[in-house]
Amino acid sequence: MNTPAQLRRGWTTGACAAAATRAALIRLWGGDWPESVTIALPRGERPSFAVAHRAEGPGWAEAGIVKDAGDDPDVTHGALIVARVRAAPGGVTFRAGEGVGTVTKPGLPIPPGEPAINPVPRAMMEEVVAELAAEHARAPDIEITVSVPGGAEIAKKTWNPRLGIEGGLSILGTTGIVRPFSCAAWIASIHRGVDVARAAGLGHVAGCTGATSEKVVQALHGLPDHAMLDMGDFAGGLLKYLAKHPVPRVTIGGGIGKITKLAQGAVDLHSARSQVDLEALADLAGVPEIAGANTALEASRMAPDLGQKVAEAALAQLVGRYGTAADGTRIGFDVVVIDRAGTVLGRAGP
Repeated sequence: MNTPAQLRRGWTTGACAAAATRAALIRLWGGDWPESVTIALPRGERPSFAVAHRAEGPGWAEAGIVKDAGDDPDVTHGALIVARVRAAPGGVTFRAGEGVGTVTKPGLPIPPGEPAINPVPRAMMEEVVAELAAEHARAPDIEITVSVPGGAEIAKKTWNPRLGIEGGLSILGTTGIVRPFSCAAWIASIHRGVDVARAAGLGHVAGCTGATSEKVVQALHGLPDHAMLDMGDFAGGLLKYLAKHPVPRVTIGGGIGKITKLAQGAVDLHSARSQVDLEALADLAGVPEIAGANTALEASRMAPDLGQKVAEAALAQLVGRYGTAADGTRIGFDVVVIDRAGTVLGRAGP
């Protein structure tokens, strides 16, 4: 993938929570407080985190990590991510502490009533517990309470209230890594990716919104790594450049929420700058109840063929607006819509 290497990457709240869990468990199970801890991220990286907060009491210990978002203007940059651990039956369980929200609406990866701690961060913390339990000959029965002091106020700057996440922030991350969000640098990297693909004589490239859709699209089409353009939310940055520097075939892939925005005419897919029009989506699906859905993913569960309809509508937008390059060259588009697990919900195009 082509990413803006000049920008410093950071770590997700999920990675920080996993590191804090490790530090707290080391102390709970009889070790000295560590100055820093190292954890394994989903893609194999092993970063170290300085422990910034330590506390303990009868039967519990807690540690905190200050989130470093790198050069990304993340609202949680500098926040203290705290994990308190204590022995409790039933395997690894999670609680929302101060500043961590609770899910109240369907359509998110965590069901209503649960702490807003997403699946990958949960898996990372469970891995930490399993590893240390084996080392210390302990049962991996641990309750983890994740807190973010001041998180409720920070959450007001996010879309959490609209999504029905009440009381604070979500603990997020699919890779553990925060990729720097700089419009100019990111779009420049997309342009350079197109240039490299054209120079290599590639006739087919793909722009995807994230790691999961990239993996699915690459497997579907058997594309080499240098055909995969790290489009992210910047669909317009890719499409406008392709209109001047065409490639014969372009696949656009992403989750149903992002591709729905594209189907509705948006080319900046970031949640701060475009939103899914659920009433229009209900009209597209022919299912009025979708207008009351929380997310496009929830809407897709109300209409099994919605992913296909979204793919077709997005394809129509792409062909109509970008199908003919400035020099008259025709660009053949296709669209792949997936869910969070990587299941293909719809495909349109050749």
